[in-house]
Amino acid sequence: MSNERTPLINSGVCCLAGPAVACGAESDATTESGPGSPSKDPRKLNTFFGVMVPTILSMFSIILFLRTGFVVGHAGLLQGLLMLIVAYTIIALTILSICAISTNGAIQGGGAYYMISRSLGPEFGGSIGLMFFLAKVCACGEYVLGLVEAILDVFGSDPESSVSGGIRVLPQGYWYTVLYSSVVLLLCLLVCLVGAHIYSRTAFVILLVVTVSLLSVFISSVAVKPRDFVITHTGAGNQTVHYNASYTGYNATTLRHNLGSGYSLDYSTNSVMSFATVFAVMFTSCTGIMAGANMSGELRTPSVSIPKGTIAAVFYTFTVYVLLFILISATCDRTLLIQDYGFLQKINIWPPFITIGIYCASLSAAMCAMIGASRILHALALDDLFGLPLAPAAVTSSSGNPWVAVLYTWGLAQCVVFAGQLNSIASLVTVFYLLAYAAVDLACLALEWASAPNFRPTFQLFSWHTCLLGILSCLVMMFVINPVYSSGSIVLLLLLLLFLHFRSPTSSWGYISQALIFHQVRKYLLMLDVRKDHVKFWRPQVLLMVANPRSSCQLILFVNQLKKGGLFVLGHVQLGDLDSLPADPVQQQYNFWLSLVDKLGVKAFVDLTLSPSVRQGTQHLLRITGLGGMKPNTLVLGFYDSCTPEDFFLQDTAFCDSSLGRTSEGEYNFGVDLPSLQAHFPPVRHVESPRWLSPEEYVGIISDALKMSKNVCLARYFFQLEGEGKDSKVDGSERTLDVWPLNLLQPGSRDYEDVCSLFLLQMACVLNMSSKWRNARMRIFLNVETESSDQGWVVNEETFRELLRKLRIRASIKIVPWDSVVQHHSQEDEEPTRALSEDFLSAVNCMLMEHSSQAAVRFLYLPRPPAHHSQAQQYLAQMEAVTNNLGPTLLIHGVTPVTYTDL
Repeated sequence: MSNERTPLINSGVCCLAGPAVACGAESDATTESGPGSPSKDPRKLNTFFGVMVPTILSMFSIILFLRTGFVVGHAGLLQGLLMLIVAYTIIALTILSICAISTNGAIQGGGAYYMISRSLGPEFGGSIGLMFFLAKVCACGEYVLGLVEAILDVFGSDPESSVSGGIRVLPQGYWYTVLYSSVVLLLCLLVCLVGAHIYSRTAFVILLVVTVSLLSVFISSVAVKPRDFVITHTGAGNQTVHYNASYTGYNATTLRHNLGSGYSLDYSTNSVMSFATVFAVMFTSCTGIMAGANMSGELRTPSVSIPKGTIAAVFYTFTVYVLLFILISATCDRTLLIQDYGFLQKINIWPPFITIGIYCASLSAAMCAMIGASRILHALALDDLFGLPLAPAAVTSSSGNPWVAVLYTWGLAQCVVFAGQLNSIASLVTVFYLLAYAAVDLACLALEWASAPNFRPTFQLFSWHTCLLGILSCLVMMFVINPVYSSGSIVLLLLLLLFLHFRSPTSSWGYISQALIFHQVRKYLLMLDVRKDHVKFWRPQVLLMVANPRSSCQLILFVNQLKKGGLFVLGHVQLGDLDSLPADPVQQQYNFWLSLVDKLGVKAFVDLTLSPSVRQGTQHLLRITGLGGMKPNTLVLGFYDSCTPEDFFLQDTAFCDSSLGRTSEGEYNFGVDLPSLQAHFPPVRHVESPRWLSPEEYVGIISDALKMSKNVCLARYFFQLEGEGKDSKVDGSERTLDVWPLNLLQPGSRDYEDVCSLFLLQMACVLNMSSKWRNARMRIFLNVETESSDQGWVVNEETFRELLRKLRIRASIKIVPWDSVVQHHSQEDEEPTRALSEDFLSAVNCMLMEHSSQAAVRFLYLPRPPAHHSQAQQYLAQMEAVTNNLGPTLLIHGVTPVTYTDL
């Protein structure tokens, strides 16, 4: 049975595994994964090592040691703290959503992608997942550039001297920066190819090193005495520029001077900073909140560890950043903060403390981003959302490491480092992350608004207000930071959504859209009050009874055109008695019927019932099908005759592709493939086969429907109708609709304006408005006795033309003299119990053949069925004789007033 772990395509992968997650015992390993498979459970990490450590390291990254001075120097302490509060408010709101989703069920590998896709469905989940992957890739490149910047700050050659000396031996320049970044990326690649377990084992040691470096900063603020520095930069035209800066120690004057903002030129990018650009760089420190969530495949209990570890890590980092902002505001002048991003080394009691801390924090953040990005890409590949381009990323090593996804990530990160400067790509990274955070908030908001009973997260400190506020704050800050990047990222997201929508991946994960639709439909159905129905808004709501779809597909397609935006239900009666059966056989058939609806491309519901007789089952369906104001008002039946039905499954290529070996690989079919669909529906009835339905029961169904105030249509010869398929390009321009509104079996009745005749006209007009019949010509035939002394038919014709004008029906009127037909009808034939003569029936059929032989569909008046069941066969014989060899014909008896001439 499919569940949350079922991938989109049954490609042999048992679940969305993490970097070392093996398939369960119930499934075979993927062929791409190599001959070996892990035998141990890879879920070993607890809250501290699996969530807190990587999250803290990711949030410290390069910002802690390399950009805190940049933020405070340009923005000042007050705006810097404001930025910090805004950033942490945004991520706090997102964390509440992450905690709610992660505590509502088992979390597999893929982290944020898994949460979003399993909440919002494959289209939104896949598009946001790819965006989040790109954000991780850009962040990886950013961290590497920050590390290279720190390396060059210590080992880079002096720009004033042409000769390298001491430890400053590394040449500087754009291409050298790219070269050094490539070497660092290669190191990260080698570590990630070996596996995430190396990183997880060393992460705690790295955190200890970073903590010691951080403590040295606070100790140095007290231990180090004030000192002055001369800072040198290469300005425009390769001219050397000198700046005098100072470290004052704790000083009230220094703090007062650093309270306000002082945005100026950034020496690394040669561009003037602003609130938005500084916030973009500072927010990079907040992009690590999902580092723990991305390790969900390795966590022992992800639903417990992710909330606890993430919240604790955020509180810890926020406290550290606030203290550090205050410390450097009170001890360093603005020139030092703005002109030297590595100033913490110069004011430390032992500068290597900071150097080692920067290297460890930056390298760990880069590796964490590469590992997280590769796991997201691996999860996307397993779900086969983007097809062949990402298919290789599903390959894993024998230990479960997705090494191909790591190579993908490394290749893209290598492209990112060509930016050359950390500050250049900070805005892009921040925008991508904000969009991903907004998507997580949206997922939680949708689950909350859907009011699904199974959304019961153990984490309760959230509401739809926090989710909505999180979405709005993310979107606002995106456009504050960079409107161009924000617009471009949203456009990219929409393009990915459209791509996945048209690729039509179908999953068994559950769609939040279905829950939201149910919620809204229920609300609007309650508002759809049947007491407020009005004839001018009437539309056909059809229940089509289908015995065997093999012989009824053309009729199903035709009624799909006839419904005109109304309700369309396929009904079927399974003969049987539930008392004598161990289980209800009907429930297992729904998937086959729904798959048939998908194959035919019709907009129809399916309603099945179990009953001892077809007549009783049809009564059930007429009474209970639909809901509220959406209930069938018209019953359509196939005609009861002795014609040998044709098998539509043998004619339509959509039902034959499977036997020819051309199944759609990318289509999830809810457990119903074409062979099983063909096998489920029995072969068509042969001439000698027994009938499930007697003539008396068939006529009784018609009588029952009329008693229940349902309109009735009998459809004959629709297996001859062509051009109704979903791939047909027919627009009706070569088609003709013929309407005979008079009751042809009662020549004495000359009323063209009774309810039944007007219903006949309305149904023909509705069909004429559908897509495949829009350009068809409609002809209305008026039968007149020209040789009669009563010439009132002339007046009747004018009256009828005026009626058509009022009803806005565009049709040509044909006058058909039928004196030769009426002469075969005697006064005795008017008695309801008397059979009509064969000569009269044959004459009516000949008249119809003469005038309507070329019509695509004919609409005829259906007389009321006889009151006594003994006349059922006689009634059917008369209908069969009149419509013999006519072609597609609808015999209609309407009991509902459907026309309206006023506004």
